[in-house]
Amino acid sequence: MPDDQPDHQPEPGAEHQPEHQPDPAAQHSALWIDGRLVPAAEATVSPFDHGITVGDGIFETLQVVRGQAFAATRHLARLRRSATGLRLPVPLDDDALRAAMHAVIEANHVDAGRLRLTVTGGVGPLGSDRGPAGSTVIVATAGLPEWSPVTPVATVAWRRNEHSAVAGIKTTSYAENVVALDDAHRRDSTEAIFANTAGRLCEGTGSNVFVEHGGRLCTPPLSSGCLAGITRELLLELVEVDELDLPLDALASADEAFLTSSTRNVQAIGLVDGHPLAQAPGPLTRRAAEAFADLMARDLDP
Repeated sequence: MPDDQPDHQPEPGAEHQPEHQPDPAAQHSALWIDGRLVPAAEATVSPFDHGITVGDGIFETLQVVRGQAFAATRHLARLRRSATGLRLPVPLDDDALRAAMHAVIEANHVDAGRLRLTVTGGVGPLGSDRGPAGSTVIVATAGLPEWSPVTPVATVAWRRNEHSAVAGIKTTSYAENVVALDDAHRRDSTEAIFANTAGRLCEGTGSNVFVEHGGRLCTPPLSSGCLAGITRELLLELVEVDELDLPLDALASADEAFLTSSTRNVQAIGLVDGHPLAQAPGPLTRRAAEAFADLMARDLDP
């Protein structure tokens, strides 16, 4: 859409329409667990697995596009970085992980959807020490959420700890995100936005944040404690973006802003804590969305 075309302004309350999440009971029928493809109804994980008992694990969520896991090379590289940060062994090399992902996509006949690759600490004691059994590896697929083009967000009182031992690691310890996202939902929003301990803009529960600031497109630096999102990483290569340390209120005062994630792609923010942004989507958002859509159309492993 040309920049001189009038900005779309949604009808009042339109952003509050609930965005559909696939029914958990309607996940795809085959999973890959520890070296073999199994029917979902027969898939089991030990109740002593550290992924259940202490949240000791890492994961990647990839979008499946035209039957292929999008940006798999970058996601696997981030999985390795997360494993290093958590000191968690990954028992398979990237070729084996790619083969497992491909097997699950084929078994479930997925043309468009999402894929989750999870590695946990495996069976261990009822405490923080890991056991000798080795890691558990799981690959599963599901449908994509039906995100609306424009969405409301809510800032939350809890802070991301940029000094944490797991800052920037995509760990399965998501309880903090569950609480924050529930708070956002109670305020008619689809994403919760965190500041860090310094009160600076950080990230969403499952997304990165981009804002207009002084006419420029900006996003918090990794030093803020935000996750190094794959969509974020690609946009930094596709369009001009400043990594800038900003106060939390820079989001509400921006003319436009958007979220990015592996399932949202580029999603405009319409409301922040109930207050509308001037443009949703604005020209910077449209430019980013168009650049990302063009990339997905021409290259599935950029």
